[in-house]
Amino acid sequence: MSERSTEHGTFVIERSYPAQPARVFRAFASAEEKTRWFGPQDGPDGFKLDFRTGGREHFEADGPDGAHYIYSALYQDIVEDERIVYTYEMYRGEERISVSVSTVELRAAEGGTALTYTEQGVYLDGHDGPGPREHGTRIGLDRLAEAIA
Repeated sequence: MSERSTEHGTFVIERSYPAQPARVFRAFASAEEKTRWFGPQDGPDGFKLDFRTGGREHFEADGPDGAHYIYSALYQDIVEDERIVYTYEMYRGEERISVSVSTVELRAAEGGTALTYTEQGVYLDGHDGPGPREHGTRIGLDRLAEAIA
């Protein structure tokens, strides 16, 4: 039997975007727009987005390490132009590596939108951790700025 473990971590990322909250929200809500900034640079394979409370999001992609990754999310709460709450799990191959709850909060601010992203995760059996996940999320939010520019 293999050694099992859990590591819990919470991180918060704040960003400002020179666009109104409705524009930033649309970048999350539209499958066409989200594929421009979320996931692998060459676009995720099999990307599916049902953006509504109770809806799901799914994509699969090969990582730079050669492994096949699966992202599967469930939208728990959506308030148009203000808040998105979702849970998601990540797999490397057949092995679940993490389960997280994420909250995206948007508010009007001088010059555009202030975004606060909070993720609370449990990383399983040493396959992932909060540091690498936060790093990847920061890259995605930087790409979001480019996508809405």
